[in-house]
Amino acid sequence: MIGGGGMMARLAGGRRQGGSGGRVSRLALLSVLAVLAAPVTAAAQTLADTLVAAYETSNLLDQNRAVLRAADEDVALAVSALRPVVSFIASATATNARVATMAGDVRNRDLAGTLSLQAEITLYDFGRNRLAIDAAQATVLATREALVGLEQRVLLSAVQAFMQVRAASSAVGLRESNVRVITQELRAARDRFEVGEITRTDVAIAEARLASARAQLAAAQGDLAIAREAFKAVTGAYPGQLAAPPRPPALPGSLDAAQAVARDRHPAIRQLQHEVTAADLNVARAAAARLGSVTGSAGVTVDDDRRDRSSVALRYSRPLYTGGQQPALARQAAARRDAVRAGLHQSTVEVLQEVGRAWAQLGVAVASLEASERRIEAAQTAFEGVQQEAALGARTTLDVLNAEQELLDARAARLDADTGRYIAVYALLASMGLLTVEHLGLGIPTYDPEAYFNAVRNAPSRSPQGEQLDRVLRRLQP
Repeated sequence: MIGGGGMMARLAGGRRQGGSGGRVSRLALLSVLAVLAAPVTAAAQTLADTLVAAYETSNLLDQNRAVLRAADEDVALAVSALRPVVSFIASATATNARVATMAGDVRNRDLAGTLSLQAEITLYDFGRNRLAIDAAQATVLATREALVGLEQRVLLSAVQAFMQVRAASSAVGLRESNVRVITQELRAARDRFEVGEITRTDVAIAEARLASARAQLAAAQGDLAIAREAFKAVTGAYPGQLAAPPRPPALPGSLDAAQAVARDRHPAIRQLQHEVTAADLNVARAAAARLGSVTGSAGVTVDDDRRDRSSVALRYSRPLYTGGQQPALARQAAARRDAVRAGLHQSTVEVLQEVGRAWAQLGVAVASLEASERRIEAAQTAFEGVQQEAALGARTTLDVLNAEQELLDARAARLDADTGRYIAVYALLASMGLLTVEHLGLGIPTYDPEAYFNAVRNAPSRSPQGEQLDRVLRRLQP
């Protein structure tokens, strides 16, 4: 406002200098006012904007972040098993007894109370609780990889929604253009019919084509409405004007290179690798359970007469017979380990197969796009030639309409091929495990799984860690 006022004052001062200068100043002033009053055109929504919106509004990601926080708490629970358990016990006992005496039955009523403080700790369990902590940490790492896999699904859905809205919008434009062209052809056919150059049949053909074109336009508009709803479901809002998609990310030069990246980076494989680690640790835990544990306890009790009693105990217990429970638990843990290992092998096969499928689809999409472009060139040449020949009477209205339909089909095929190629690029990235906010370089704050884990990993009660946990939870609230 200050700068604008200075400019206005200078223009007003110039108006006092004379007639010609005043007219120039008035024109300049009007120009400035017009620029200031002009509406600001909103920037088109980019693919990056769409990906960011999908990441930040995804209910699926929010849900599974909570699942990850629950897995983090399993580590805290395992840590707490190594610490003493301190209990406060208050008890009161009322007795009402009948006592037989020489003088007859006498009622003896008494009320006694005690206060106790007891503590118990596991001193040695042959590594069972330490194995439980390690297994819980391996499960946390597996759950983090599952969250990365869901992130990829969300971002791929955003790419698909973005490209499908653009394709549907372009399809509507093609169909509208088709309706306009056929309307012109119908008008020309009626004019030629009026002067006797063509028959009523030619007019009827044009009318039928126009009705078909309008039906196809309505279908395209319906597809656009459906695509807009899918976009809203992914990003939380309807699309505005969408910008042209950027250049696709770089890809490996060969299928073998892509599969090598997937074998190392895909979250499904890495998740099962951590689950195998957890399963191995659980097998060791089941074996250690047979060895028993050493526990220590201490307590102090004060009764209502203020008499105190304290005790210290050391106990070693080991199961001798459990009805077959412990051997069954050991066999169950081994079977689950074998199942997870087999799942890891199968998941690797499926991931590599998916990379191969995505690679092939990308190749098909690229070839289809190239063919569509050549088809458009040929169809455009044919259409222009048929139009010229029809003007000379060498072609019928049907020939013109057929040529126009062929050109329309070629353009629609190119739209589909271009959309398919772009989606195939990101599908290939997802199959390799690279479709993440970090790899795409979206430049936004991402969910940090370490923040919550570090706040609870040592099972704090009230401590600086507990205060840090409270701050993390407040930031996570919507």
